[in-house]
Amino acid sequence: MAAQALAAGGVEVDLYDAMPSVGRKFLMAGKGGMNLTHSEPAELFLSRYAERRPQIEPLLRRFDATALRAWVHGLGVETFVGSSGRVFPTDMKAAPMLRAWLHQLRGSGVRFHMRHKWIGWGDGARRALQVLRFATPDGERSVEADAVVLALGGASWPRLGSDAAWIPHLEARDVGVSPFKPSNCGFDINWSEHFSSRFAGEPLKAIAIGLPLEGGDIEWRTGECLLTSTGIEGSLIYAMSARIRDRLAAGDGTFFLDLLPALTPQRVHDEVTHPRGARSMSSHLQSRLHLTGAKAGLLRELSSREDFADTARLAEHIKALPLTVLRPRPIAEAISSAGGVTFESLDAHLMLDALPGVFCAGEMLDWEAPTGGYLLTACFASGLVAGEAALAYLQPG
Repeated sequence: MAAQALAAGGVEVDLYDAMPSVGRKFLMAGKGGMNLTHSEPAELFLSRYAERRPQIEPLLRRFDATALRAWVHGLGVETFVGSSGRVFPTDMKAAPMLRAWLHQLRGSGVRFHMRHKWIGWGDGARRALQVLRFATPDGERSVEADAVVLALGGASWPRLGSDAAWIPHLEARDVGVSPFKPSNCGFDINWSEHFSSRFAGEPLKAIAIGLPLEGGDIEWRTGECLLTSTGIEGSLIYAMSARIRDRLAAGDGTFFLDLLPALTPQRVHDEVTHPRGARSMSSHLQSRLHLTGAKAGLLRELSSREDFADTARLAEHIKALPLTVLRPRPIAEAISSAGGVTFESLDAHLMLDALPGVFCAGEMLDWEAPTGGYLLTACFASGLVAGEAALAYLQPG
């Protein structure tokens, strides 16, 4: 996006990438359907960026979800809004869009240099000039530039190029960088061998997660997730992962599962306490509440024998089953990452205060958002803003 903005302004643009081809994480994001953005109202959309909303909002005012869709259509790719409000290309794929985009960029004069990994700064011949050093298959190469846009990614999926190896090069120039943490990630749980062997890979559909709030209330969100051999992951977990992660870091890794969110606590209590005769409790729960499979297994895994013997307590567990996570899954597995270049190190146009003429964009900045198109939208917007700012820097007045 930065290259596009600069090329449109008549600037000579060279784009360097450490990988053999561009857009590898972009293509990975499209593996399950290319979720470009979201169609929800702007106010709700902006709220997804939580405490970083003040920094992300100006970027999205420049290039929001509507502008993103229009831009994609300009590449000859049609989009549609799914039942969840998420926006996808009509064919659900990333590759055709990327091919059209690269064709457009090359047509505008952008030069691509693959297998060029940035390894730090060189000494400039004049103060306003940046010298970048690259490791290439043919040895080290130095490049001079009047302005630089860094879009080096975060720390998730390092095999696709975002390995955070850039951090020392910026910290050496007094740029503030917050430590990276996994975002939109799963969590490890100490399952029993019996439970893990029986239910790993099983989905939990139509459940709710509850996170305790100050004052004793619980905030609930409904969705679905997936049991794994090491813990739990999936869309509902990802949506809550930042808060679960931060609570865990503060010493509390416990939240609650409502296994039957469509039923009131009173209804569940009445069904559980209904006389069951000679039936086992498992058969009783299956008959009265249709509680079977992974949900029934989870209830048994996380409830003591005493809990099962006390029908009132068992009913409470079905509606608020305590679940304690041990740690987030490794950042290399996470969909995205939190942390990166602090906004305090940047001006309003994403230029580094410590390095005039150097701009930063994308996931290397210190922000995070849930899945649903919010990550890509803010990456697109930050790239465009950084590119336009670099153009203005090169053409003062």
